[in-house]
Parts: sequence; C-alpha cells; structure tokens
Amino acid sequence: MANNITLSVVLPSYLEEENLRLILPRLHDVLEKLTDAYEILVVDTMTPLDNTVDVCLQNSVRYINREGGNSFGDAVRTGIAQARGKYLLFMDADGSHPPEFIPNLYRHVGDHDVVIASRYVKGGYTENPWVLVYMSRVLNLIYSVVLNLKCKDVSNSFKIYRGELLRPLKLYCDNFDIVEELLYKLSKQNKGISIREVPFSFKKRMFGKTKRSLFVFIVSYLFTLLKLRFGK
Repeated sequence: MANNITLSVVLPSYLEEENLRLILPRLHDVLEKLTDAYEILVVDTMTPLDNTVDVCLQNSVRYINREGGNSFGDAVRTGIAQARGKYLLFMDADGSHPPEFIPNLYRHVGDHDVVIASRYVKGGYTENPWVLVYMSRVLNLIYSVVLNLKCKDVSNSFKIYRGELLRPLKLYCDNFDIVEELLYKLSKQNKGISIREVPFSFKKRMFGKTKRSLFVFIVSYLFTLLKLRFGK
C-alpha cells in the first residue's frame, strides 16, 4: 500500500460522543510525539446516532461509517479495510484505554508482530468487578490453551498489529469475540509470529453504558472457541 502513514489508530465507536471529546485531543498529543506519519480513524455506526461526526471534524480525524452492519465485528473489519498505516492500533473509545499508554506498546513494534496491552501478565491490572475478572481470566486461559496462543490476555482489544499480516485475514465474528478470532487466525496463518505482552492497568469507561452483554459475551465466546478450534 503506497503511502507514508506509519501508524493508524482505529477506534470503533457506538454512542461515544462524550468520551471522544476528551480522548481525541489526548490522542493527538501522544501520537505527535511518536511519529509525524499517523492517522486516527473513528469507525461509527452505519447511520450516525449522535454528534460523533462533528467531534471528529473538530479534532481533525477520519470519520468512517461501518459497512455491513452495526456490530463490533463490522467496525473492526471496516477499520482494517480503511486504515492505511504500516501498523494498526485498535483501542476502545470509552476511555478505558488511555492514549498515554500507547508509547509503551509502540516501542516494541519493530521487534514484534503483535503488541498487547495485557491485564494478565505481571504488573497488569483491571478495575472490573472480581466476578468479571475471574470469568475473563478463565476464558482467556481456555482460549490460549485450546487455540495454542502464546499469550495470557487474548481478549483485550488494545493491541498493535503489523498491517501486512492483518489485511489478508477473513474475519467473520460479529461480537467482541472477533478480537480472539483475529489473534488466532494471525497465529495460524503466520507460523512463528512474535507476540509481546506489556503490563497494562484496565480502567472503567468514562461516560455512557457498556455495549457488552454478559450473556452474549459468554455464549458467543464459547461458540467462537468451538468454531475456531474445529473450523477452517
């Protein structure tokens, strides 16, 4: 892909206007110190549901509508298709992934294909209730063992990927389990892939309600595990 963009930061967004007003200026401040060849993409719903487009215009970032549907999976697929950078960084738009942590990930991209902000390596932490933390740890352990993934935090979406490895993937999941599908297919199709986990403290969202349903979370993750393990 002929362009001079080094880093694309992709933020799937669903009614995150309030959070984006605070996050986007901070993102610019951080990224300007890392590289002068970056872009920020906010992937909104197919039809705008709030004033996210105005917030993007005010902060000079690329506003993109999802293609194919309004699921999180559609946002990820749209972001991959639209991003032009050598490296792609995905982060949540709700404030749980602070822009100031990005340099801790970015410094490792030259030596690794995937760099993960990891809650479950030494030094990592999450502010979620203990029940959710326990469930998440169990699911991540099951995924890493069953799918032979060489990392402890499979499900955190705060990651940097090498773009040339990401773009050829065929991704089908619609819910948040696309994060696991992505990492599994990257590892399966690129033998010897290098993954680095950086200790990260996960924060609660700033404004608004979570889009994650606990029941859907459990069912979709278990279904996806079986599909990935025994499918193509």
